Amino acid sequence: MNTKDKKSNKISVNKKRVDRITSHGRVYITSTFNNTLITVTNDKGDTLGWSSSGHRGFKGTRKSTPYAASLAVEDVARKLFEKGLKTVDVFVKGPGNGRDSSLRAIKTIGLSIISISDITPIPHNGPRAKKKRRV
Repeated sequence: MNTKDKKSNKISVNKKRVDRITSHGRVYITSTFNNTLITVTNDKGDTLGWSSSGHRGFKGTRKSTPYAASLAVEDVARKLFEKGLKTVDVFVKGPGNGRDSSLRAIKTIGLSIISISDITPIPHNGPRAKKKRRV
């Protein structure tokens, strides 16, 4: 057999994607000063879908607007709502502008929000402060 024949006998196997969508899920909203990231998972933590302001086509300072955040949430929530997602727990992290508008967008799609939790990391005393300045 030629080496050419060995390469041509290559069989490609397509793995079928298994949908792990249940009626209840979790929405993680990370809202920074520059972008808003949305990840939707099921109860086990398997990612069902994600989106962001940058993924929706916004660039520069427009990525951090509440409008861009709401479009990103609508993008992922509409797909999962059609596949059977009904209720969600929402976990919000970060100080950005997209926090409130993304919650409103989830509600307008038709998903019912069970709980809203703020999981923004807050330092408990944090790192050691710089030494006092002497002039």
